Amino acid sequence: MHGLLNAVYGTLFTWGVTALGSACVLVVPGKRRDVLDISLGFSGGVMLAASYWSLLNPALELAEQQGWGKGSCIPVTLGLVLGAGFVLLADVLLPDTVTLMSDEVGARKKCESEEQECSGKSSTSHDTARHGTLRHRKPDQTPNEEESTDPNQDKTVEAKLRAVQLRRLVLLIVAITVHNFPEGLAVGVGYASVGRPGVDLQQAHNLALGIGLQNFPEGLAVSVPLKAAGFSTINSFFWGQASGMVEPIAGIIGVICVALVEQILSIALSFAAGAMIWVVCNDIVPEASSYNHTRLCSIGIIVGFVVMMCLDTALA
Repeated sequence: MHGLLNAVYGTLFTWGVTALGSACVLVVPGKRRDVLDISLGFSGGVMLAASYWSLLNPALELAEQQGWGKGSCIPVTLGLVLGAGFVLLADVLLPDTVTLMSDEVGARKKCESEEQECSGKSSTSHDTARHGTLRHRKPDQTPNEEESTDPNQDKTVEAKLRAVQLRRLVLLIVAITVHNFPEGLAVGVGYASVGRPGVDLQQAHNLALGIGLQNFPEGLAVSVPLKAAGFSTINSFFWGQASGMVEPIAGIIGVICVALVEQILSIALSFAAGAMIWVVCNDIVPEASSYNHTRLCSIGIIVGFVVMMCLDTALA
């Protein structure tokens, strides 16, 4: 019973730190493409570092302890491939979710554009009264060049681009959430193992503390890209902290099913690593590089990788 309560308290702490990282979105500027791209790069760096130091390396050590020896890469490889396949399957099944999220962001951007249009109309009508009818053209369009852009076509292209962007952001949330589940399992197993040879309560506390501190940049890595993509601050914070909500649930499962979880934990950890690596390579990097902000994306990746690497190694 004490192990269950301790696991609940420990995983509530790790969830709380995730929420604290997500709360940084309250002070970070958003709704700018450069902010989105560098924050996506930061997210990718955090996920790549966490994939090795938080997931793959512990998974290999666990598999070796379970008797796999030199073949410890077998269950880890299985988990990694399954994790990547899981995200690929999620990508196929996401259209309805992405449509709903795209409508929300589209409506917000439409309101903003209407406000700008109203202010623009007032100045345009003033100029028209003085100089006659004005003809609008693009900055790089010559006076003799005819306007050929179809507004309906532009809106269709913009809607498709927004849907692709939001699909990638949803997969980012999925990957971070999947990554947090085995960490919650690990905390639960840690508290359930107190009293066994070589395992005491302080070690379980240290494990929860280490995982909790690692969750801070992960909460930030979810909420900031969402805000920069056009989500409201409240919704960005909500989805950021929600990515850590699975940890208390996983912690309880870890305590109750400790014997089973110990056997599959190496696969669960590598499963999460596979999901994160797939999302970084297939979604985050292409999205962050799609607006010629490759250098910003690369800077974000390096910063995120270093931050997570330092946290993982210092708190190992």
